[in-house]
Amino acid sequence: MAWGYVTVERHPPLAVVRFDRKANRNAFDQQLVRELTEVARTFHDDMDVHVVVLAGAPDAFSAGADLKDAGSWQLAGKTDVQRRHRFHAGVRLCRAWEDMPQITIAAMERMAVGAGVAIALACDWRVLGRSAFLYVPEVKIGLNLQWGALPRLVTLVGPARAKRITLLCERLDAATALAWGLVDEVADDGRTVDVALAMACTTAERPPVTVRLMKEAINATAAALHRATSFADGDQSQLTASFEAARAARDRFGQR
Repeated sequence: MAWGYVTVERHPPLAVVRFDRKANRNAFDQQLVRELTEVARTFHDDMDVHVVVLAGAPDAFSAGADLKDAGSWQLAGKTDVQRRHRFHAGVRLCRAWEDMPQITIAAMERMAVGAGVAIALACDWRVLGRSAFLYVPEVKIGLNLQWGALPRLVTLVGPARAKRITLLCERLDAATALAWGLVDEVADDGRTVDVALAMACTTAERPPVTVRLMKEAINATAAALHRATSFADGDQSQLTASFEAARAARDRFGQR
């Protein structure tokens, strides 16, 4: 299967998935969301690949959701069911990655913003470039943090830091992200995939069936209430996106 933005390199027991729109600092439009969802699902029944590295563009893992993408924001003429399906697209994407039986490692260069952070949180481990940063500006543009990301964030850093990340909208440098447990390794710039692959190789030396079993057991324990607490975050996003203050905030943000 061929995709426009995504490439897959399978070298069992490892695989590298790269996504690059070559535009808008690799921001997520609906095509990219669909492609990465489809790619994740191709691994669900893969018995040969045991670790998957997810990498964005060299100059930006992702700048978040593309505020200029017509497919994301221009919903006139859509039925209520179609609108809801659109607002839950990111939820399906991150769930597809989280539910992969393989260990998944996000390799992030330069920046991971909003949706870029959300998909990284759906992976098992995260590697961040030394001069890169994480940034969650959703509240600044009048949106809630969705894609199922909020409970994952709270589980990793605790409620107080989750509030600081989402409400103060501070950029987290690599050292802070590592100290807070938001990322697992910091790599020299341009070497995040190399570091992720080193982690992948070590993991691949373990009995694969035991690794899969342990991943499922840990996720079941740590994320027992995640779906219960975030099942409606796409609906909340549809609501908050319609607020006049949110539309004005997005317009101001998009003009920067």
